[in-house]
Amino acid sequence: MWKIRIWALFLLIAGGLIGYFIYASTPALHPNKTVRFETSSFPFKLGLDLSGGVQLIYKADVTSIKPAEVSDAMASLRDTVERRINVFGVSEPIIQTELKGSDQRLIVQLPGITDVKKAVEIIGQTPKLEFMTERSQAEKDAYNTALQKIKDDQAAGKTINVEDIPQVVLDGIYQPTELTGRFLQHASLEFDSSKNNQPVVSLVFNQEGTNLFAKITKDNVGKTVAIYLDRDLGNTDPISAPVVNEPILDGKAIISGNFTAEEARTLVTRLNSGALPVDKLDLLSTETISAPLGAKAIQAGVLAGIYGLLIVAGFLILWYRLPGVIATVALAIYVIMMLALFKFFNITLTAAGIAGFILTIGMAVDANILIFERTKEELRKGHGVHDAIHEGFARAWTSIRDSNISSLIMATILFYFGTTLIKGFALVFGLGVLVSMFSAITISRAFLLSLPFKGHSSFVKGLFGSGFFKIH
Repeated sequence: MWKIRIWALFLLIAGGLIGYFIYASTPALHPNKTVRFETSSFPFKLGLDLSGGVQLIYKADVTSIKPAEVSDAMASLRDTVERRINVFGVSEPIIQTELKGSDQRLIVQLPGITDVKKAVEIIGQTPKLEFMTERSQAEKDAYNTALQKIKDDQAAGKTINVEDIPQVVLDGIYQPTELTGRFLQHASLEFDSSKNNQPVVSLVFNQEGTNLFAKITKDNVGKTVAIYLDRDLGNTDPISAPVVNEPILDGKAIISGNFTAEEARTLVTRLNSGALPVDKLDLLSTETISAPLGAKAIQAGVLAGIYGLLIVAGFLILWYRLPGVIATVALAIYVIMMLALFKFFNITLTAAGIAGFILTIGMAVDANILIFERTKEELRKGHGVHDAIHEGFARAWTSIRDSNISSLIMATILFYFGTTLIKGFALVFGLGVLVSMFSAITISRAFLLSLPFKGHSSFVKGLFGSGFFKIH
């Protein structure tokens, strides 16, 4: 008996301490009081719909990627965009990939940013770095001949339209290679002492890039290798076209493009943020959520939770009397445990997640009601309080187990197959089901068994009665 009472006291004290921590580390709960904890260590992580910000949905062009490699390319795209956004100081971005029909999509959520133009600029900051080699001599001769004809026609006063320019001129004297910025491992700013400390950008490739670069330099000794940046955006001139004197086998290259130190530093930052592993990204939609709208959603959710908790607690106490009081205390500890999990595990709270949390408050009571009804049946049979409680828990357990397992199955399905909004609801709902089982089976049981009542006297039957009736 004393072991159970000590255990119940421990649960009560622990719940109180955790509740005080949540109160003290959440300034919104006491705006006129001094915060006793460093709140930045344990904040509530709010989703875009609560904190405000921008959501961008992109379609990734993966036509040139092998079907077996699309999944890896999208995962790499997600990591690349996240690194790039982090470079520009956006706090805790949420970046996810999604297959919508036959389209590969990238969903980018940027909390705290309400300027859509700025957000789009951030996503588009990654440069496209390409290494190109000289075409054959015959192709270069054809290029020079066609280019000279265009110059002669212009000198003669003939108007040259874009559609009149031969394809050989549009193609240029360089041809693409497989080596692009996607194989870049690291870029750094250096100063070339042989050229008056001119800023240059040093490149280091990964193993696959090293092999490609070694092959390119081996096959083009005595020729130039042109380095282009954002060629598809209209930058038709190479930023550097060094001559290959000998094969480069260590996977290192130098870009010397008459940079200023600031230009070279900016290029290094952009290159290190990662090149996109897909052909291109097309912006499909944007959504901006203001911070005041998020604040209203939080306030509405908190008020709904408080009202729901008070109504449920009132019903439990009025209808189930002493066990109702016990269930209310257990329910309060359940809420405290859930809030603590949100903080410690950095779970992103969305409006849908708050709705799931409020729903689980009502579900957390279901197990207690089953247990109380079973306990009353045992008291009617003449069992003592402790025996009735033991039997009540034993008989209610199978129903509690089966109902909660079915809820967990549904939460799992929603999480794995739902959209981002549904996943937030499913995660909080599933977590709430697990914690509510612990609350009902462990906390409520410990509190009830620690009660100092024995037998089945009229007083006991009155305390364990139901509504306006007592047990007979």
